[in-house]
Amino acid sequence: MAARADHPFDRDRRALLGGRLRAAPVLRPPWALEESRFADACTGCGDCVRACPQDVLLRGEGGLPAFDPSRGECTFCGDCAAACGEHAFDSVDAAPWTLHAQVGEACLAQRGIVCSSCRDACGESAIRFPPTRAVPLPRVEADRCTGCGACVSGCPTDAIRLAPLAMETPLEA
Repeated sequence: MAARADHPFDRDRRALLGGRLRAAPVLRPPWALEESRFADACTGCGDCVRACPQDVLLRGEGGLPAFDPSRGECTFCGDCAAACGEHAFDSVDAAPWTLHAQVGEACLAQRGIVCSSCRDACGESAIRFPPTRAVPLPRVEADRCTGCGACVSGCPTDAIRLAPLAMETPLEA
């Protein structure tokens, strides 16, 4: 049964039926509008996907474009945003997104195995391995991480994911 425009996919329900509690968040192309505005503006034409020279965009659920960092890194060239005739993207003069790398438990270094594939793949030097007597653990420096995805595709255990950087809110006295 095909999805109708007035009944969008319920990603969490689909994930639950597939044995997961929640659906993994969809990573939209850089400069994409906030999710609900993007979904309203995007027609799913695929122009942005075809315009991506790195081939890291694909047509996701409902035909909407998604960024897949396992395919490589985004160079933030802006071709996807320039190709869109539907105004589904912000200006490329703004920050492309708030995505940053997060290292998970499947990391080889966290299991005592020396590995620095993520650091080697990171062109921004945002992943560091502080010296220690034991196997050094990766530390992502959020102020340097662009969320390009180079470390994701370079990780041999798929231990790295991209997620929006949590914004800290000051506590009121």
